[in-house]
Amino acid sequence: MKKTIGILAHVDAGKTTFSEQLLFHTKSIKQRGRVDHQEAFLDHHELERQRGITVFADQAVMSYRDSTYYLIDNPGHVDFSAEMERSIQVLDYAIVLISAVEGIEGHTETVWQLLRKHDIPTFFFINKIDRVGADVEGVLEELRSEFSPDICEMPNSFHPMEMDEETIEFLAERDEQLLEQYMAEGYQPELWLTTMKKLMQNGELFPCTSGSALQDVGVREFFDMFDQLTDTRFPEDEMFSGRVYKVRHEDNGTRITFVKALSGTLRVRDEINYDGATEKVTQIRKYSGQKFQTVDQVSAGELFAVVGLTKAEAGDGIGTLTEKAVYEMVPTLKSKVIVETNVHMKEVLRCFQILDAEDPALAVTWDESLQQIHIHVMGPIQLEVLKQVVKERFGFDVSFAEPNILYKETIETEVIGYGHFEPLGHYAEVQLKLEPAASNSGIHFENACHPNDLPVGNQNLVRHHLFEKEHRGVLTGSPLTDLKVTLLNGRAHLQHTSGGDFREATIRALRQGLEKTRNVLLEPFYQFKIKVDIDQMGKVLADIQTAHGSFEPPITEGNKATLIGKVPVVTFMHYSTELAAFTQGKGRIHLSFGGYDRCHNEAEVIEAIGYNKDADPDYTSSSIFCSKGQGYSVPWDQVEGACHCPIFVEK
Repeated sequence: MKKTIGILAHVDAGKTTFSEQLLFHTKSIKQRGRVDHQEAFLDHHELERQRGITVFADQAVMSYRDSTYYLIDNPGHVDFSAEMERSIQVLDYAIVLISAVEGIEGHTETVWQLLRKHDIPTFFFINKIDRVGADVEGVLEELRSEFSPDICEMPNSFHPMEMDEETIEFLAERDEQLLEQYMAEGYQPELWLTTMKKLMQNGELFPCTSGSALQDVGVREFFDMFDQLTDTRFPEDEMFSGRVYKVRHEDNGTRITFVKALSGTLRVRDEINYDGATEKVTQIRKYSGQKFQTVDQVSAGELFAVVGLTKAEAGDGIGTLTEKAVYEMVPTLKSKVIVETNVHMKEVLRCFQILDAEDPALAVTWDESLQQIHIHVMGPIQLEVLKQVVKERFGFDVSFAEPNILYKETIETEVIGYGHFEPLGHYAEVQLKLEPAASNSGIHFENACHPNDLPVGNQNLVRHHLFEKEHRGVLTGSPLTDLKVTLLNGRAHLQHTSGGDFREATIRALRQGLEKTRNVLLEPFYQFKIKVDIDQMGKVLADIQTAHGSFEPPITEGNKATLIGKVPVVTFMHYSTELAAFTQGKGRIHLSFGGYDRCHNEAEVIEAIGYNKDADPDYTSSSIFCSKGQGYSVPWDQVEGACHCPIFVEK
């Protein structure tokens, strides 16, 4: 049986130490490494050992009884949560560690929400019970209160033949049929074990034990229970399908694509389809830590890496799986790369594009007019690590400008945009209807153009050019989003239409529509959850209002108050430090990306950014027409009168 398991937690909860114990007890490593001694098996990157934190989601293979386990040790710091989310999507089971002293921390809630979003069966291990201030019962109560009442405290020595009355009662409450059979026939171990597995798969049971990973207390017993309660079944007799969850590059530039096989079998020299491409697998590797062995084939349920895929990205489905994963952990900051050596900027861009392939959340962009590289980031620690990564891998020094908020733009009213591109020897015309779409839904395309008006191939070009890159709004030059674009009509010429003509016409139509409608600036928001003493609630409420946030009615329990709401990232990104100061570290805050909404200070931001929509070299709202062999420009507000297609009457 093949099982992929992920170890997840807030930073410093003991994930890597716990992973070391599992590897040692399954005889996968000969001796246990320690994070503080810079010798952990899975923290093999130099910067991880120096900082004492996990930055990259690395895997190891271990065997126990009749199962092969693929263990992924995930980052626990919020700045690397995108790396964690990519691995979550290929997990069969998750193990969440909670400190017996600190309890639920900010990032723990993010982990829990992601696991529930993807329906990953989850176990809990309350760690560090050997530390002063450990409170296992208090943490267990907190878990049930904050996460789920279905978290069940299991005996450290679990065995279905000897289940204690408390566990029997807990399970019977969650399965009426089980209770009836228990009352009629008594306890039947196999039935109860099967029911526990079913409840876990349905998200109705989350087993929990406690111990100390550092002192090796309770770890072996936990894993023995884990092994008995977990099952996987993968269809090996179907066509091959898999999910890409990681991309890495070797020093010589070889691209390594990490995959979870979901069905079928893959062999060396097989061809794989993904995202419209077909490529041949030239090598298959099985990794454990930084070492790997090459194999001729892999089958459903296995984690492996392939050489030969040149464009596959994290989240891509391959083989018969065509669905691409959607990620929730979205960076809200952007920063400019500052090169501190005499390296050519195009070489720096090439290196950052390699990093972008490994971490798509970076969203590396090149501004040709300013000769600048921009990246998206989660926070300052990520920038510090990136600086070190660039130095170690590529041999030159960079720094980064102070991160800025990543704004976006949309429209408020429906409009039709017209674009015409007809310099001598070229011809294309496009008419697009632009409509506001649901908040945080991105850009959608619809085709209402008849093939008699515009050939299907050219219609597909319009769609392609709308999605080939992010397009800028007219307020600040920020990316457009939450927009429905409908192709209404278009024109091509049998002899003169070529290459990029429809790119030019499409962009001009899009831009001309934006000029005529009401544009709206959007900013990123946090969803927050803050828990403080009741006598501190007044200050927190005042702080939220000052930060232009909103909140639901407070929830009070005993002498504690919980506040839930939404607040702009720009006004709240440093609030955790302030909260810790006035609550003496007792207040708890959880911030997660809450999507984009109207900017609270739109005029101020527009003025500060100072974007000149008429001077953007990549975008123009005017159109080019031709008369007597000469091309001439028509301003956006006069384009309708010159268009060749029938003009739609806007209501």
